[in-house]
Amino acid sequence: MSVKWGVLGTANIAKGCTIPGMQLADNCELYAIAGRSEEKVEGYKNDFGFEKGYVGYDKLLEDPEVQAVYIPLPNHLHKEWVIKSLKAGKHVLCEKPLALNADDAREMFAVAKENNVFLMEAYAYLHSPYIASLKADIASGIIGDVQFVDSAFYTQYYVDDIRMYKEMGGGAIYDLGCYCSTMILSLVDSDPDTVMAQADFNEYGADTLASVLIKFKDGIKAAFNVGMIFDAGSDRRKDRLYVHGTKGVINSDVEFNQAGELSYTITADGKTTVRTVSAPQNYSLEVAQLGRCIENGETPFVTEAFTVKNAKLLDEFLEKAGY
Repeated sequence: MSVKWGVLGTANIAKGCTIPGMQLADNCELYAIAGRSEEKVEGYKNDFGFEKGYVGYDKLLEDPEVQAVYIPLPNHLHKEWVIKSLKAGKHVLCEKPLALNADDAREMFAVAKENNVFLMEAYAYLHSPYIASLKADIASGIIGDVQFVDSAFYTQYYVDDIRMYKEMGGGAIYDLGCYCSTMILSLVDSDPDTVMAQADFNEYGADTLASVLIKFKDGIKAAFNVGMIFDAGSDRRKDRLYVHGTKGVINSDVEFNQAGELSYTITADGKTTVRTVSAPQNYSLEVAQLGRCIENGETPFVTEAFTVKNAKLLDEFLEKAGY
């Protein structure tokens, strides 16, 4: 059995990442695509084999054959179209960050419950066996008790891009920091106690470089740095993860959402171990998982509690940084 999916928007992440992942998911049927221009809609139909194409998002939601909707729209449009989709009786996978604040996230999940449909925030990398392996090694005690987690995510500076405008929910914390914060929350089983943050802003009010420190209630500390700082138009990127424990450390330079043979190093008891994990295309994993929720009643892997906890953290980061 396959779930009939509609894609609400023709964003680059849909074209380059999620739709190819949908094609690999064995319980996904690429049924409908909606966009704002007929040219783009027809292009997606031809490129990916969608059965239906709609100029206008509402038209896709009116199609009774659509069971689930993937939303890759700009951040400031998520709430409107997630709620419209849920009220139309569609299950929803929405790109990160799901909401621009924790209250909006709670409201979206309340609407999902009212309409008896699933809602999941799209953090494809969290579905990866690479993350599962990291968590298993930490849980095993191989590096002892975790004391400090550090992460970083740097990309190019974008020109004429939605990421660079505050009114569109842009900025490095929303676009990149949410990866670091969810990584940290997935590895630290405690609630945040205090948060500190600083940021540099562009002329459009969006943060382009930010540093964050988190102190958790169990004493663990975490930090991350994010920035859109490399030459505009370049493909430069830097991702980093460092986990320090009482007995050793874990180091990784694997990119978020990377697939293939992925490795990280564990240094403990005077020796270094290289752990290699085979990771399939992560976007296919998240689509397949939500499909199983719809078909078999699984719980979404990225839960409401996790999304709201992270949204509260993002709220604090942005407030402390002066966003």
